[in-house]
Amino acid sequence: MNDLKIVYMGTPEFGLPALEAINSIYNVIAVVCQPDKVGNRNEVKYCPIKEYALKNNILVLQPESIKNEYKDIIKLEPDMIVTCAYGQIVPKELLDYPKYGCINIHASLLPKLRGGAPIHRAIIEGHKETGVTIMKMVPKMDAGDIITQEKIEILDEDTVGTLHDKLSILGKDLVLKTIPMILSNTATYTKQNESEATFAWVINKEDEHLDFNLTTREIINKVRGLNPFPGCYCMLSGRRLKIWKCTYGTTVSDMSLIGQIIKIYDNGIGVRTSNGEVIITDENDNEVSIEKDGEIKLGAEDKEEAAVKEEAAGDESEDASEDASEDKQGAAAEDNQDETVEYNQDETAEDKMEDE
Repeated sequence: MNDLKIVYMGTPEFGLPALEAINSIYNVIAVVCQPDKVGNRNEVKYCPIKEYALKNNILVLQPESIKNEYKDIIKLEPDMIVTCAYGQIVPKELLDYPKYGCINIHASLLPKLRGGAPIHRAIIEGHKETGVTIMKMVPKMDAGDIITQEKIEILDEDTVGTLHDKLSILGKDLVLKTIPMILSNTATYTKQNESEATFAWVINKEDEHLDFNLTTREIINKVRGLNPFPGCYCMLSGRRLKIWKCTYGTTVSDMSLIGQIIKIYDNGIGVRTSNGEVIITDENDNEVSIEKDGEIKLGAEDKEEAAVKEEAAGDESEDASEDASEDKQGAAAEDNQDETVEYNQDETAEDKMEDE
């Protein structure tokens, strides 16, 4: 059914592979995404879904409130609606309209990790596997019947960035398998077990602060689960130190306090945790240097490079704060009242903050 009329509702990069694949087979008559954002330089920023739609001459709708403006979508008479990280609750009137229903691509193994940050939380919570669920949409958040589901292993070296990309492709493949099942009336719908439901609470600024009262494993998981967006930080020499990578240490020091530096390595800083040591490094395992004033630095950034990164961090902070309030993915950087030191941050990370 190449003439199947589909409205695709999504905003961030996570949903782009699925949109591209669906549009190559079916008739995507419109995309619905969040309103454009204006950065602190008054630059209008289009989301990845809108950019793709404009390049492919697809109608773009950007309601401020889908609850109050859904009738414009019904007028298009879609046969099916596919959503993926859209960012607003879709009203029942719209869910009930399409002949083949409304389905959602969700980045977890439902009923586990319902909500806005399932990729982050899967790593932070130490899950060994995760996946993608295609579900029938209902008014309640991520609570609809499961149609299809596929798992993948979470590797020890996975970060939220790498897992995000894997799940994005998995979501694309799975929705392409699912749509024909719905059209041929061979799809099965399995109710979720509410007693097994867990929630992927949104990432906020407090989550970004690294608490060394955690175990070493918990700290490593948290750093992985927030790399590269929005990132963890701790305070070092009165400055915020952005942390993108850390590993297990073996130094044991009963005399040191939790959170205290217990050893300086060639490529990192050993810090006491609740049950041992974690070694904080930069992502390229660059050498640690100790400045004349006693300040410890990771990597070999010169002052000019650091200044450029500071400016970039300031630009990203405002946009990321807006992303957090609307799409519930947390902020990409802290307020600028303290100086922020960043190492090897993915410059495109901000675009992915809305992706789940």
